[in-house]
Amino acid sequence: MTSLMMILGIVVFVIGLLVSIAWHELGHLSTAKLFGIRVPQYMVGFGPTIWSRKKGETEYGIKAIPFGGYIRMIGMFPPGDDGRITARSTSPWRSMIEDARSAAFEELGPGDEKRLFYTRAPWKRVIVMFAGPFMNLVMAVVLFLTVLMGFGISQQTTTVSSVSQCVIAQSQNRDTCAKADPASPAAAAGLKAGDRIVSFNGVKTDDWNRLSDLIRANPGKQVPIVVDRKGQDVTLHAKIATNQVAKKDSHGQIVQGQYVTAGFLGFSAATGIVRQDLGQSVTWMGDRVGEAVDSIASLPGKIPALWDAAFDGAPRQPDSPMGVVGAARVGGEIFTLDIPPTQQLAMALMLVAGFNLSLFLFNMLPLLPLDGGHIAGALWESLRRHLARVLRRPDPGPFDVAKLMPVAYVVASVFICFTVLVLIADVVNPVKIT
Repeated sequence: MTSLMMILGIVVFVIGLLVSIAWHELGHLSTAKLFGIRVPQYMVGFGPTIWSRKKGETEYGIKAIPFGGYIRMIGMFPPGDDGRITARSTSPWRSMIEDARSAAFEELGPGDEKRLFYTRAPWKRVIVMFAGPFMNLVMAVVLFLTVLMGFGISQQTTTVSSVSQCVIAQSQNRDTCAKADPASPAAAAGLKAGDRIVSFNGVKTDDWNRLSDLIRANPGKQVPIVVDRKGQDVTLHAKIATNQVAKKDSHGQIVQGQYVTAGFLGFSAATGIVRQDLGQSVTWMGDRVGEAVDSIASLPGKIPALWDAAFDGAPRQPDSPMGVVGAARVGGEIFTLDIPPTQQLAMALMLVAGFNLSLFLFNMLPLLPLDGGHIAGALWESLRRHLARVLRRPDPGPFDVAKLMPVAYVVASVFICFTVLVLIADVVNPVKIT
């Protein structure tokens, strides 16, 4: 049964992956057709074609390797300086440029001279290239909101799970009271497991992070605490202790191994599934975007640990980069967890949403062959044309993005090497959620 559920989880993720890719390419396709650019192909996947059908002037199909997709637009790059589409040179870098330029004009038919990508205004090209990542962002937001507001997420609540009997600095990493340890304020005040804290020092709150911040901000103070105990409001009084507690970052997350001096009440919060309102959901998503940006920026620094995990048997870090294979394994593992089916589905949707958010951010990097590279090229062309008009100089014409193809090949090679490294690590030493 476990194996069957694992396979089911992998299938669900793969379907989500294919839908995400198709949705991304649909953004490019729809806007390209809107601006009159001819699109010969719309493909989901790479490698051999396993199904295709031509409708109008575009061939729609699915390929064997579901790790990406593409649309092919006519005239992605302008002709060379001599006006020719193809030119050959003994220079390997020049050959790369002209090969790319030649490929951009494949299937050029009569009347297509006015339907080339590079002939469109820069703002139209920006829209076409941005539409793909934007579709991923839309899908991520919709899925996140569906889970946050519909299913709810697991988080600490203001309900008491257990009460500490004494004050122990969290940096000591022990949970047994010594004779010299003073009684905890929670135990002294009579707080009990199952109590739900309604207000703290006159401030009503049903949010754990808010309650935690209030406790931390009032060391040494005598405060009233109202709890809901079996349906009855009970007022307790506690003198908040001063203690070494775990540091929290700007997102309210615990920073491992770092401590600060702050207020301490002395209880553990129960965990529950809590639905978020729209404001909480927006805040939560904003935090995830910030974390995702930080994660992408820190990728180079994670390569040594990833290498050690892949080839030296070192432990795989929880925040280690993970590829499609690793994400599929996590998707399968989700469906083997001993949690309600609704939460399995919610976690699977979260995984697909996170994948779409990563696709958006990654594709917005201003590097060829990513969408962000083409966007940067179009913006640069618009800027220099505007400068030429202001300075009353001749129009410099379209910016030849093809000249950046050698850089694109280097970037692509780095991405491929990184992808292979992640793939090996995902196979031999995968990230696990259990």
